[in-house]
Amino acid sequence: MSEINHVGIILDGNRRFAKRLMLNPFKGHEWGAKKFRKFMRWCEEIGIKEVTAFAFSLENFNRPKAEFEYLMNIFEKEFKALVNEPEVYEKKLKIRFIGRIEMFPPKVYNVMKELMEKTKYHDKFLLNFAMAYGGRAEITDAAKKIVNEVKEGKLSVDDINPEMFKDYLYLKSEPELIIRTSGEMRSSGFLLYQGDYSEWFFVNKFWPEFEKEDLLKCIDEFKSRGRRFGK
Repeated sequence: MSEINHVGIILDGNRRFAKRLMLNPFKGHEWGAKKFRKFMRWCEEIGIKEVTAFAFSLENFNRPKAEFEYLMNIFEKEFKALVNEPEVYEKKLKIRFIGRIEMFPPKVYNVMKELMEKTKYHDKFLLNFAMAYGGRAEITDAAKKIVNEVKEGKLSVDDINPEMFKDYLYLKSEPELIIRTSGEMRSSGFLLYQGDYSEWFFVNKFWPEFEKEDLLKCIDEFKSRGRRFGK
């Protein structure tokens, strides 16, 4: 069993992987979706209980129309498959979408809501998809909620502290380990608040190339690091 309960992952490099094979860059997104299903099985085998996957950022809405529509079709197909996947219910997989998901087209938004509703009482494994997500947007939205509650007299300014602030974020839990594929070495705003003391790992492989051995290497290195939390 792993000592890690929660893993965050940035699924990066789908298009570049397809381009390297001299194929339509959009094809990389399909391979990325298939790889994510495998990744979830590996996490289950290892004993990880929660995964937060950065699948679509706020900036991704600016992608070319043809690619955007291609991605929306993949999301709709994959999420509908999860709605009808017996294993989701047998294994009590709880699925959440964190971000400004109301920005998605209705066909995608509606199946997201359906998945969350049908799995909301599951408690064995938690999967968070960061969609229409941005770390600054998350913190901004949390601050707005707090300001509104102060205005309404539901909250005192003196009650505001870092611990209670987490209650207003999209996601309260904190990953011990965050992985980014593709060789890029930046956070891109992923879990800025929750990942304050997460251990980061940058893997020099595109997401469709990522294998179980890569995940195990990250976990082994994690165990060798001394997590002092500033002490």
